[in-house]
Amino acid sequence: MATTSADICAAADQLKGFVGFNGKTGTHIVRFSEDSFGLDVAEDSIAPTCEFVWQPQGNGLMTLKRELIQLLLDQNIHDRLGIGEPLMLYMRRQELPEITAERLRR
Repeated sequence: MATTSADICAAADQLKGFVGFNGKTGTHIVRFSEDSFGLDVAEDSIAPTCEFVWQPQGNGLMTLKRELIQLLLDQNIHDRLGIGEPLMLYMRRQELPEITAERLRR
């Protein structure tokens, strides 16, 4: 059975955890509860992981960014984040354009 862009989008919406930007180190960090970030991460910089990988393009369109998925992959905690085969296929198919879709933030 072929993987569709709808399968990839659904997989992105199933990502678990939270991503925050640490201003001291200038890096993004992944945690699994909002409370675990501590004082060095501004509350308004914490986003659910499934929202983190989508970048707004205007007019209700959002793009599923490979660059942001790669930041998650670099954490080497695929199982905890819920990164499955549809997202791994999306990352392997670099020759295809990134997915842009009409999407509502959760």
